[in-house]
Amino acid sequence: MSKAESAQATPASQIFDRIWLSIAERRLKPGTRLKEEELAEIFDVSRARIRQALATLEREGLVTIQANRGAFVSEPSVEEARDVFYARRAIEHRVVERLCENINKEHVQRLNAHVEEERNADRQGNRTDIIRLSGGFHLLLAELAGSSFLYGIVKDLISRTSLITAVYRSRHLHNCGPDEHQAIVEHIARGDTQVAIKAVIEHLDRVECELELEDDKDQASNLRAALL
Repeated sequence: MSKAESAQATPASQIFDRIWLSIAERRLKPGTRLKEEELAEIFDVSRARIRQALATLEREGLVTIQANRGAFVSEPSVEEARDVFYARRAIEHRVVERLCENINKEHVQRLNAHVEEERNADRQGNRTDIIRLSGGFHLLLAELAGSSFLYGIVKDLISRTSLITAVYRSRHLHNCGPDEHQAIVEHIARGDTQVAIKAVIEHLDRVECELELEDDKDQASNLRAALL
C-alpha cells in the first residue's frame, strides 16, 4: 500500500481513538511529547493527517499544543481534577432531572441495552470497550435528556475525566460500574427524580474518591511502545 493509500485508509478519527485509548489505559503518560514525524511513521500516514488528530485531541482537552515545541499529553492538576468532578455533579444533576421529566419506554430500553453491553465487556475483560462504554453511559443520559447544550458540556467533561482518571486512578480500577449504572436506570425508569439524582451524585463521588490525587513522578512513556 502506498503512503497516499495508507493515509486515505487511516482516518484522523482512528488515530484519535488510538491515542485517546493509550492515554486512558495509562500507556501514554501526562507530559509525553507527541512528535508529528514519529506518529506519522507509526500510523503510516501524512503529517497533515496527524495534525488533524492532534487538533481534535486538543479540543477535547487531552493534548496541549505549544508554539515552537509541539504537542504533549495534557497534565491536569489536582485542582483541575476536583473542578471537573464538581462540574460533572452539577451538570449531571440537571441531566437526570430533565430525563426523569421525559422518560419513556424507548429511553429505558436503550439505557438497559447499554448497561448490558457494559456487562458483556466486563465479563470478556475487554478493556477498550469497558473504558468506552463506561463514559458512554453518562453521554447517553445527556443525549436522552434532549438538550444539545447539556450534551456538549457532558461530552467535554467526560473527555477530561478520561484523562484525569488515566492520571490519578489506581491501575486496577478501570470500570465506572455497570451495577451502579443499572441502579440509576431503574430509578430513572420509575421517574423517581430525587433518588436518581442522589444515585448519580454518589456514583460520581465514588469515582472521584478512587482517584489518587498525587503528582505522578514517573518518567514519560515511550511513544512507539504505547501505541503499537
